[in-house]
Amino acid sequence: MNELADLYLQLGSAGFIALLFGFMIFNLIQSQKEQNIDLDEIKTSIHKMESVLDNALNINVKLIDRMNVSDKDREIFWRELSDDLAFIKGRINGNSK
Repeated sequence: MNELADLYLQLGSAGFIALLFGFMIFNLIQSQKEQNIDLDEIKTSIHKMESVLDNALNINVKLIDRMNVSDKDREIFWRELSDDLAFIKGRINGNSK
């Protein structure tokens, strides 16, 4: 506390206010640097999340395409099975083709 009083006596009120203003500017610069570091970390995290989401989206699209192909194959199988059963039913009932 004595240091502040001695500083005030040497510089006067205008000098002391200028010194406090300089100290405030210095603290603002330091906090701005810390915020920039935090923002850079957030940016890198966002880029990582974007790549993970892109990969997940690509995997989901591939799975949907695979299921569509599987559904087509299953539909063809059931259609052929239905045709074969209809043929056998016709043969059993005495209708020949």
